[in-house]
Amino acid sequence: MHRVSANGIAIPALGFGTWQIEGDDARVAVAEALTLGYRHIDTARAYGNEAEVGAGIAQSGVPRGDIFLTTKIWTSEFKPEALTAALADSLAKLGTDYVDLTLLHWPNPEVPLADSLGALAALQQEGLTLAIGVSNFPVALVEEAVAVCGRPLAVNQVEYHPFLDQSKVIEACRRHGMAVEAYSPLARGKVMEDSTLRRIAEIYGRTPGQVALRWLIQQDGVIALPKAVRPEHAKANLGALDFALSQSEMAEISALARPDGRLINPSWAPAWDD
Repeated sequence: MHRVSANGIAIPALGFGTWQIEGDDARVAVAEALTLGYRHIDTARAYGNEAEVGAGIAQSGVPRGDIFLTTKIWTSEFKPEALTAALADSLAKLGTDYVDLTLLHWPNPEVPLADSLGALAALQQEGLTLAIGVSNFPVALVEEAVAVCGRPLAVNQVEYHPFLDQSKVIEACRRHGMAVEAYSPLARGKVMEDSTLRRIAEIYGRTPGQVALRWLIQQDGVIALPKAVRPEHAKANLGALDFALSQSEMAEISALARPDGRLINPSWAPAWDD
């Protein structure tokens, strides 16, 4: 599996997302994903499944050092002392001494960004997280985060799929050596219904989902994080790795973006300006 370089770390380009996979389903899904060949697992404190994700990793038998593991700190835990305690709790639940990447899950304007990122940077220096980053940060906040953090940021994880233009965020991240991780890369199944993706999929003998994932990971510095409860779907997603789209096909898929393409935009979250 090819990897994306982000400020000194190498991240597998196709990860396994665990949002909304709860209870024992999470343990089983993670263990099966690792058995299938995934080496990048994404979770978060807000998902409520870190213990099960950790159990799935242990069950898989895959060495911890071979797995790129991410968690995210929720906005209510952004003050430095709370953030430090939150990561310690996450490590205990995950059954590991470190995570590869820790992200601020959403912006929180009530806590100075310099304070939250300063706490994350200190935890990185301690070796509790190998890399740090942000999630759901628009361009202006990416720029602020880079400016106030004393250490390089590796990632901005955002909603990204063929129906949502994230070119401005991607450009900002590239300027700072950061990767963009795409969550909801299949647009909650909407890619399966799109006529353009279906036509391109037929050319390659693939599914529209595999084409959408390929479009993402074929972009410089972009990582895709599809989730799958069923092993056959997890296996199918790996089919994005072994073919390539033409430049004209890449452009055709990019043109599917529309102004109302965003699927996840909580009313309490800061407005996107890009």
